[in-house]
Amino acid sequence: MLVSQILKTKPDDKVVTTKPGLAISEAAAMLAEKRIGTLVISADGKTPDGILSERDIVRELGRQGAGCLQQTVESIMTTKLVTCSRDDRSDAILQKMTDGRFRHMPVLEDGELVGLISLGDVVKAQLQELSMEKQALEGMIMGH
Repeated sequence: MLVSQILKTKPDDKVVTTKPGLAISEAAAMLAEKRIGTLVISADGKTPDGILSERDIVRELGRQGAGCLQQTVESIMTTKLVTCSRDDRSDAILQKMTDGRFRHMPVLEDGELVGLISLGDVVKAQLQELSMEKQALEGMIMGH
């Protein structure tokens, strides 16, 4: 399955972004309010500068304590982004996420953000694909 097909299945294709300079405490509040696991950091709202996950915040809390919440998102965001395009296959994306141990991947087209897929989105797509293959094989075996 292609990333473009995964994006079409998502109920909301809007990616939540925020500008650099936001306090980590405000980012944590946004994550909680929107019930999401990651924010894309972007100065212009189109080109990703970094990504900040719940895990990043928890990891920094463990290192520095609550004082880190006053720092800005760019102090702990991941800047070496692993991205994909709409034409990438879900099995390749799943492998990248597994190898890199991350759960969210920005989808870019011509360098601009067009979506965000999660590990859950990719696993769901893989399961749907397996189910369709199973049904097709059962149909062939049964002679339908």
